[in-house]
Amino acid sequence: MTELGESLEQLEEAIAAACRRAGRGRDEVELMAVAKTYPAATVAEAAALGLRLFGESRVQEFAAKAAELEALRGGDAGADSIRVHLIGHLQTNKAARAAELFDAVDSVDSVRLAERLNDAAGRLGKRLPVLIEVKLSPEETKAGLEPESDEAAQLLERLPELGHLETRGLMTIAPWGGSEDVTRDCFRSLRQWRDHWAAAHPRLALDVLSMGMSGDFALAIEEGATRIRVGTALFGKRQPWTGPE
Repeated sequence: MTELGESLEQLEEAIAAACRRAGRGRDEVELMAVAKTYPAATVAEAAALGLRLFGESRVQEFAAKAAELEALRGGDAGADSIRVHLIGHLQTNKAARAAELFDAVDSVDSVRLAERLNDAAGRLGKRLPVLIEVKLSPEETKAGLEPESDEAAQLLERLPELGHLETRGLMTIAPWGGSEDVTRDCFRSLRQWRDHWAAAHPRLALDVLSMGMSGDFALAIEEGATRIRVGTALFGKRQPWTGPE
């Protein structure tokens, strides 16, 4: 078995254990393999092991890989085709390229960005799945909407009118280096906001809760995550990105 195969096996055991502790089925939690900074060959190896959902953080970085992964994403792969989502912060001036490159954008954090993505998806003749990124910790470097902000309220009102976007849920990142209690509170808060917004905005589908990464996915599963984003625990320590921001 390859090193990646062994890592995936160990990761699956840990996910299954977290699901058992939470009284949930393994099929209730989707695994996203975060492939930022890893080459297309690594993504292809992961796909050969059965992984189908991948996350990337930068438009420019994935643009350099996309051609090599075209066969895995297109009709040739059939039911085994992979999906690649943008999970990093997206500037509005890159919205058109993101809509073209990615199967979904999981980091929508403003009305303006949503409108740009909607316009771009319309020109492409596609309906683009999106998640709303919610900021639930105070780090200034973190992106995302503060849930009690006017921008959040305006986005939730606007999204049902954007016919080329398909809102599917919420995404958050727990505080860096936080205690278990702080991390749990963050994940629990996202679930509570999802429940509140789903009741207040019945025209939006908010089924997806994307939360939890390599160091805290077990807590996220116990707090209701439907999707976890794992990179380092699967692929190993990543190299820093050296390309343009």
